[in-house]
Formats: sequence, structure tokens, C-alpha cells
Amino acid sequence: MLLAALLAVSCGGVVPWRNEPVGDEVNVSFTIENNLLFLSSATIDGRPGRFFFGSAELRSVVDPRFGAAGGGHVLALNERESLRFAPVSLDLGGTGDAIVGADVWGYKAVTIDYHAGLLTYQKSGIHPELMTLYSFAGEPSVLVNVNGRDVSAVVDTSLPDTLILPSASPGGRGSARVAIAGSDFGNVDVRFATTPRARIGNRLLSRFLITIDYGKHQVGLWRDPRIPL
Repeated sequence: MLLAALLAVSCGGVVPWRNEPVGDEVNVSFTIENNLLFLSSATIDGRPGRFFFGSAELRSVVDPRFGAAGGGHVLALNERESLRFAPVSLDLGGTGDAIVGADVWGYKAVTIDYHAGLLTYQKSGIHPELMTLYSFAGEPSVLVNVNGRDVSAVVDTSLPDTLILPSASPGGRGSARVAIAGSDFGNVDVRFATTPRARIGNRLLSRFLITIDYGKHQVGLWRDPRIPL
């Protein structure tokens, strides 16, 4: 049954939330620049800009050159759907004008479809069909098998790398055998840093269709057959 479902997906472009009511979701297109997801169709306070999605940012950020921080800001996903948020101010060093974080979505869910270039805001929460589910507290996270050992890794779409692993020696790179949600990636180039937790970035996340349900504190991963391993 699962094989037949996956075959249908690969041939027909069907995705796990295909039966979700249309009025329950809002699609936002994104482009990938330097391995970051920029919400190209969104505006903040009616102004376009370079806003990238930070799945692990608990609080949204706005660069002071774009606007002031604090309450009263509006992120328009499209002409009919807008969300209020209160970002903090941080110099993003030219990377972008703002980071759209978890606080924007409240207790709802978002699905990232790298293949289609769509971020889908799902008001009714996660639709787990065909997905491997992980529960989290705090930052969204999943289990990553590294050299035969399961490691909890933060799902961080503001990280353009593969995987950052905690180490006493910062700044180094190496190779590790990595498997995620049953998919074996073999030996992967990873970075080591003095970070308290492992973090998985877009170079690996982009092989999956991902749902993050901030209300239910769940992450769903579905190995997307439309994207080569």
C-alpha cells in the first residue's frame, strides 16, 4: 500500500496534505538564495523586502534599516491573509530585511515544499499522512542518526549548511554518516561548533517536505521523491 502511494506521489505530484480544505491553507511563494528561504510574495506593513523564514527563531527579527521593532507590524501573506507580529530589532548584516519566526504562526502549522517553492500556512494544524513525526519542546527538532547514534537536531531553515554538530573545537568540518527519517544520506560533510544542540539546515532539509506544527509541538518529515537524494 505504501509503495503504491509513493508511486502515485512520484508520478502525479501528490503531496501528503492533498485532502486539506482549500480555505484552510494559505500558500506563500519563496525563492532560495544562498540556501535561505526568502518569502518573495509577502510584505511587511505593505512594503516588499527580503524576508527569510527562520523555523527555529522563536521571535521574529527586523533589521533597523528596514523598520522599527515592537508591536503593530503586519505580515501580509497575500491580499486576503495578514498576520500581526512584534519583532525584535537586530542588524542582519545585509543578509535580509527580516527573519519571519515562529511567533508569526502562533499555534498553527506551516509546511515547506522545497520542490514547489511554497510555504503553506495551515490553520487546522498538521496533516501527518505518510510523514514521520517527532515531538519537540522549545525549538522544532527531529532525531538525526549520526554515525549510528540518534541525536536531537533543531530544524533551522535560517541555516544554509547541512548539519552542525556540537564540539569543543569550533569552526572545523568533517564527515559523518547521516540518516534522517529512514533515509540514509551516507557520508555527509558537516560542521562542528561550540553549540549546545545539533542543528540541521537547508542542504539536508530540502530533501524533505516538512510540516512544523507550533501548536501541537510536532515536526513531520516526508522524504520527497521529487527531489534526488
